[in-house]
Amino acid sequence: MLTFTKPDIKNFYRTLNIQGFAVSPDEKQVVFSTNLNGKYNLWAMDLPNQFPYPLSFIDQDCHGLRYSNDGAFIICSFDEDGNENSQIYALPSQGGELVPLRYEEGQRFMDPIFAKDNKTLYYTSTKNNETYLNIYSYDIEEETEKIVLKGEEAPTYLVTVSEDQAKLVYLKVFANTYIKGYLYENGQSHSLTPDTDEQFTVLDAVFANDELYFVTTFKEDFSYLAKFDLHTHTYSKILSLDKEDVTSVQYSKANHSMYLVSSKGVNDYFYQYSLADNKLTKVGIPVSVVQSVVIAKSGSLYLSGGRATAPNNLFTKRADEKEWTKLTTLAVPAVKEEELVEPEIITYPSYDGLAIEALFFKPHKDQDNGYVIHWPHGGPQAAERNHFRSLFQFLVNRGYSIFAPNFRGSTGYGLRFMKLVEGDWGDGPRLDNIAGLDYLYANGLADKKKTLLFGGSYGGYMALLLHGRHSEYYKAVVDLFGPSDLFSFIESVPNHWKPMMKQWVGDPVKDKEKLIAFSPVTYLEGMTKPMLIIQGGNDPRVVRQESDQIVEALKQKGRNVEYLVLDDEGHGFSKKDNEIKVYSRVLEFFNQFIKEEAPAETVPAK
Repeated sequence: MLTFTKPDIKNFYRTLNIQGFAVSPDEKQVVFSTNLNGKYNLWAMDLPNQFPYPLSFIDQDCHGLRYSNDGAFIICSFDEDGNENSQIYALPSQGGELVPLRYEEGQRFMDPIFAKDNKTLYYTSTKNNETYLNIYSYDIEEETEKIVLKGEEAPTYLVTVSEDQAKLVYLKVFANTYIKGYLYENGQSHSLTPDTDEQFTVLDAVFANDELYFVTTFKEDFSYLAKFDLHTHTYSKILSLDKEDVTSVQYSKANHSMYLVSSKGVNDYFYQYSLADNKLTKVGIPVSVVQSVVIAKSGSLYLSGGRATAPNNLFTKRADEKEWTKLTTLAVPAVKEEELVEPEIITYPSYDGLAIEALFFKPHKDQDNGYVIHWPHGGPQAAERNHFRSLFQFLVNRGYSIFAPNFRGSTGYGLRFMKLVEGDWGDGPRLDNIAGLDYLYANGLADKKKTLLFGGSYGGYMALLLHGRHSEYYKAVVDLFGPSDLFSFIESVPNHWKPMMKQWVGDPVKDKEKLIAFSPVTYLEGMTKPMLIIQGGNDPRVVRQESDQIVEALKQKGRNVEYLVLDDEGHGFSKKDNEIKVYSRVLEFFNQFIKEEAPAETVPAK
């Protein structure tokens, strides 16, 4: 009888991903960054055909992607092995040579915007101002660059440029929860919101004919759509959603409508707001989490996104159509979607009564090995969403449950909730995580003797801290590039992060005792369980020193710690071979504890 082996880790980690995409002005081609060959490159499809072909062979993460206005070439930016120093290139739309437009080693060129004149490129850069950043323009015909706006007070980021290039919108980021927006015109800046001592955010903006619309939390807890009158320079609120954060806005000239993406907890939603009659319509989407949206000149919609059981794919919907057409069919090789697991969304009370939402993935009964992996997410001002993670689905397929709480500080629950982590990295969020485990134990969803811990970035920090302070909850711990000492972390982050560190993490002088109490290295004595620590050698956010120092300290104490460094990665994985290598080792690391518990095989007496 013919039998086939069960899909292994390579099936799950050969699942492909789409980073970003763009649509040509005539909608005859779509270009996207994907790892079809194991590393990220630009691929394209000629519409309505849906067979992809390669355009670039740079093998690097793409950070920006736009067509020229005539569709003849593509503006794209790439970093090098995860260092996040993105450089800007031009690429013919049929593929070929990547021509450097803005390239300077050690500097970043971010968020490229190509003007309607088809020759002027606008961007934000660390060049000549690594702390506060500058906004530049570059004439690709004359090959001349000039500073449009010098950043001051706070890191300054370009958002959008008007069609006539007479106006632009920029943000000053004082903190993730304090972002002010400005209109820049005739050499003067105008605040998009009235003066106030309260902190709020401006997240996105778009010019719509002779009007400016933007997303803000000004005077509100959840972000909403507002308007700035370009003639009177006055602000007005347009619309808000019920406990949903509007996260992006785009304008369609074809139907004179704004398109909004919103976030509510673990899911995203999509809306059309007609400016002609002020009518808001919820648009059904084939995904749970939206990655990005492109509105074509014709009014057609293009969307990338996914859900827990399906990776990011591209979809389109013409203005006269009701249903979305799937342009790509990325999935887990050799695994049916119905074999994957949808998470249960649970809510539990924390130590102080605060309601915490969490995702809980549970294996099918015939696969359940009884172990739960506790996954504190990164950020911390981010969230675990209802999207696809190869890691989660593979671990669940191998019998592990996954508990992923959106502790205080997570996004999607309002500005006040998001601010709760600021200056409190190590108490409230830590206790939210512990309260979640206690909830699982009390409700028979997990066994305290069979709980494992795994986190990356801030989640790696939290894994270290929870291990040091609550090791009795865990059998083993995996830390993926997590900060170990908040003092050295504050010093080593990129320069344009540093202005926000006092509010976000703390002041090394004024908050010295608190930062000591919140640093995992303070609790080395409590770190008694086996550990696996993983670090990217080029990580610019959590530098290698953060992992080096805690590994060395633990080894000096004779602790069971394994250390894996990837010299060609940064803050994540850009190469499939590395991802497979790391997560294969994570599975082996966790599996050994199940094998240890397995009863010894008895030998019959003779």
